[in-house]
Amino acid sequence: MDQIQAMRVFVRIVDMNSFSRAAELLQLPRATVSNTVKRLEQRLGVRLLLRTTRQVKITAEGEAYYHRCVQLLDALDETDSMFAQQRHQPKGKVRIDMPHSLAREIVIPALANFYRRYPQIEVALSANDTSMDLLHHGIDCVLRAWPSEEENLVSRRIAEIPQLTCASAEYLMRKGSPTSLKDLSDHHMVGYFSLSTGRCEPLEFIVEGKIERVTLAAPLRVSGADAYIAAAHSGFGLIQAATHSLHPWLAQRSLVEVLVDTPPPPMPLYLMYPPGRFLAPRVRVMLDWLAELFAPFMLNLPK
Repeated sequence: MDQIQAMRVFVRIVDMNSFSRAAELLQLPRATVSNTVKRLEQRLGVRLLLRTTRQVKITAEGEAYYHRCVQLLDALDETDSMFAQQRHQPKGKVRIDMPHSLAREIVIPALANFYRRYPQIEVALSANDTSMDLLHHGIDCVLRAWPSEEENLVSRRIAEIPQLTCASAEYLMRKGSPTSLKDLSDHHMVGYFSLSTGRCEPLEFIVEGKIERVTLAAPLRVSGADAYIAAAHSGFGLIQAATHSLHPWLAQRSLVEVLVDTPPPPMPLYLMYPPGRFLAPRVRVMLDWLAELFAPFMLNLPK
């Protein structure tokens, strides 16, 4: 196995934190992957990885070598794709992850346009509403409503998504339709909690240019946008969600908007990806296309 391939094997092991997952992704026997690292360590004269039966830990020398390998391999990929890029035909697989609602209602319906532009790119799209470790899962970029707290990710704010407050028609018949925040004391909300913290997010309202946060009794707590909307539809209380996600139910009047004069603040949308001077053309065109797709939502962004 040549030096460049050995570097690719080492980088993939670190990214996946697993010899077996790296071997599967690279379509190589696990023994070949293990022997490649052994020969690499022998050639360098340092220990790169500490291996046990349950986990893989990277050494300080391995960490330094990993970052240098990433830079060199990115530069090599960039060089290899120069001519394809000049022909505007980048190729390869792009792995992206985003919330269910954005995938279902905005991105997937527009993907045919992306394929017309870049017919040689294959998109692997995963949809979920929780944090995703890009390196561990081999993801090239993610869309999220919160910026990355990881220093090794770039967070690019590309939009602000309008939101509104609503509840089911049946719930409002029982509890009454609030016309101001003072009317909320007898109301319930559907709790939306984070899987990582377990904490429920309060309702937020813009009042005279400032954000006021209100926490109501939450007889039902959920995680995930689809479950959140379903809970409101079933009469469990008030919710705040992206306007585009609620259009079908608002049109049917099964969900009804309330507190129109004090709307929630718009939801920021971030495009996150690993940093680096070189981005493979297949990834770059996906980033640019996503930013273009959400450009209509950028009108509320500060200049």
